[in-house]
Amino acid sequence: MNPRTAKPGDVISYLEMCSQVGVNLQRGMNYHLRGNISVILMNLRPNAPYADRVESSGRVLIYEGHDAPKTHTTPNPKGIDQPAASQGGTLTQNGLFLKAAGRFKNGDNPEIVEVYEKLHRGIWVFNGAFMLTDAWQEESGLRKVYKFKLEITEGSAAAISSSAKEDADRNRIIPPRVKLEVWQRDKGRCRVCGATTDLHFDHVIPFSKGGSSMIADNIQILCGRHNLAKGDKIE
Repeated sequence: MNPRTAKPGDVISYLEMCSQVGVNLQRGMNYHLRGNISVILMNLRPNAPYADRVESSGRVLIYEGHDAPKTHTTPNPKGIDQPAASQGGTLTQNGLFLKAAGRFKNGDNPEIVEVYEKLHRGIWVFNGAFMLTDAWQEESGLRKVYKFKLEITEGSAAAISSSAKEDADRNRIIPPRVKLEVWQRDKGRCRVCGATTDLHFDHVIPFSKGGSSMIADNIQILCGRHNLAKGDKIE
């Protein structure tokens, strides 16, 4: 599966994700990897290290910037402001994404970001391609953190790639609590044949026909073969 043609809801292993992106992903924020593709890894599970969140029924993601690396001079990164640049002046990932958001606000095309969400140890879900439309700094306890806004809007389709447009037309993120409930209920297997590879989160009643992403009863795990066979049919 190629991440540039993958469908939102596809379940993928960590190694497969790295293979598809073309690099060994070691961090959550990845600005302009091979082919100038930007990638972020989200973790919406309880006790995640950063306060990422989903808004507007999955149309908007608010992604928290990342801390300074832990070193002997920075033993507690959570105790200092998130940096936009290193001590040597090189932009951090926060700074690179911040600059890209600024370019969009000044009239440039938006940065397209592929988003993967951690579902379970070693298991990820491709959430689709999003536009980076805003970034800001806000107080979090006794320090400042960066927040990045990523969104899918049909109105912006002319400014993004055809694959991202397809995502925009049909994708609404299934909330993490629903994904986890469905993953546990279906035991990480296709609900039809029991396959454990090439899995996808599927709407029982398609989103295009009014099906909800918000309740586990309308979400199921299907393998690629049965997901393709189902299409937009209501079973």
